[in-house]
Amino acid sequence: MNSQKIIICMKWGKKFGPEYVNRLYAMAKRNITGEFRLVCFTDNPLGLRPEVETRQLPELGCEHPERTIGKWPKVALWGAELGGLSGPVLFVDLDSVIINNIDDYFSYGSPDDVILARNWAKPFSGMGQTSIFRFPVGKNSHILKNFRASAQSIADKYKFEQHYITSSVTGGIKFWPENWTRHFRLHCLPIFPLRYFVRAKFPKAAKVVTFPGGPNPSDIILGRWDEDFHPFQSGKQHIANALANSFSPKERWRYIKRYVLPCDWIREHWRE
Repeated sequence: MNSQKIIICMKWGKKFGPEYVNRLYAMAKRNITGEFRLVCFTDNPLGLRPEVETRQLPELGCEHPERTIGKWPKVALWGAELGGLSGPVLFVDLDSVIINNIDDYFSYGSPDDVILARNWAKPFSGMGQTSIFRFPVGKNSHILKNFRASAQSIADKYKFEQHYITSSVTGGIKFWPENWTRHFRLHCLPIFPLRYFVRAKFPKAAKVVTFPGGPNPSDIILGRWDEDFHPFQSGKQHIANALANSFSPKERWRYIKRYVLPCDWIREHWRE
C-alpha cells in the first residue's frame, strides 16, 4: 500500500462554509498517525486554513442532470487526472465526523481497490455509500467518460451518484469493515418517539460517523434537524409548532418525527 496518506474533499456552492473543511483537517490531524495531506477541490478557497491544499473543482464536462437529487459533481473525481494526485486517495464528505483513529482507512485492502461504506439504508442491495471512500486516481476513468456521454440517462437510471459508482467500478467495489463507518440517523439516532427522550448514542467502536440525508452535525449541536427548525426546543414545544403551522397531514407528521436532542459527543469531536 502507498504509505502516503491523502484525504480529498469537495466544497462547492454555499451549503458548506470554510469551517467545514477546517474542521475536517483538525479532526484528521487528531486521528491520523504521522504526516497526511488534505486536498480540497473547491470553487472558493477563501477562509481555508493554510495547511489545506486547494485545487480547482474538476470539470464535470457536461450539463448537470435534472430531476435527480444525487450529488453528481462527485463523478468528476473519476477522470484520468485529478489535480496532479496519484495512487489511492481517501474521499471524505464535509459533514462527516471523525471520532477515532483512521489510519486503517489508508492501509486496508489493495491500493487498486475501490472501497466504500455500505449503503446502510439498503444494506442488502450491494450498493455502496460515498460519504467516505477510497479509490486509485485515474484507474476507473471510464466512469466519467461514460457519464459525460449520457449524463441524463445515467442519472435517470441510477438516481444517485453512489449507485452509478457502485455499478461501474471495474472488478466491483469492496466495503469497509462494518463497524468502522456508522450512519448517524440509522445507527446513532434513537427511533421515533424515543428520540424525544434519549440522545444520540456514541458509536465507540466506529472511526467515522456519516450524515447522508441529514441531519447535519452543525444543526444537531444546536438541537434541531436543519435550518428550517428552531434551535433546541422541548418535545412539547416542537409538537406545538407542528400543530400550529399550516402543514398537510404528511408534512406535519414528518415535522414531528424530525426531532433531535443536542449531542455533546458531536460537539466534542466536530471542532477545530
